[in-house]
Amino acid sequence: MALSKDEREQFLAEPHIAALSVSAGIGRGPLTVPIWYQYAPGGEPWVMTAAGSRKAKLIEAAGCFSLMVERTEPTLRYVAVDGTVSRIEPGTEELHAELAHRYLPPERAERFLAYAAAELGEQVVIYLRPQHWISADLRAI
Repeated sequence: MALSKDEREQFLAEPHIAALSVSAGIGRGPLTVPIWYQYAPGGEPWVMTAAGSRKAKLIEAAGCFSLMVERTEPTLRYVAVDGTVSRIEPGTEELHAELAHRYLPPERAERFLAYAAAELGEQVVIYLRPQHWISADLRAI
C-alpha cells in the first residue's frame, strides 16, 4: 500500500540512514552509498559531503540524485525520492551540528563534530528538489 503525501513526508523526516544514488556515468551502475540527511515536511532534503568528493562531483555532473530510506520493524516501510539539485552551498558548522545531533546522542555528536572539524575538511550541502516519490508500507506481510 502506497503512503499518503503526509505519511511519506513524515517518514522521510525521521532520522533514517538514506541510500543515496547518483549516475556514475555510461557503462557504470549508479554510485549508491549510505548517508545522513536532513528533511522537514514540505521542504527540500539535503545531504552534506566533502567538497570535491566523487559523490559531490557526480551529483554536480548529473544535476539530480535519489534518496531511499526504509525500516523493517514493525512493518516493512520505505520512501524513495528523487529530483534535481536545487542548490549546492558551503557546509557550515551549524548544519554539521544539526546532522550530528539528528543521528547521534549528545556526547557522541560532540566527539564526532570535533573529529569532523579536525579531519574531514571543507564540506558542501546539496539540496534536492523532490520531483518523484515512491513509497510503500507492507503491513499485510
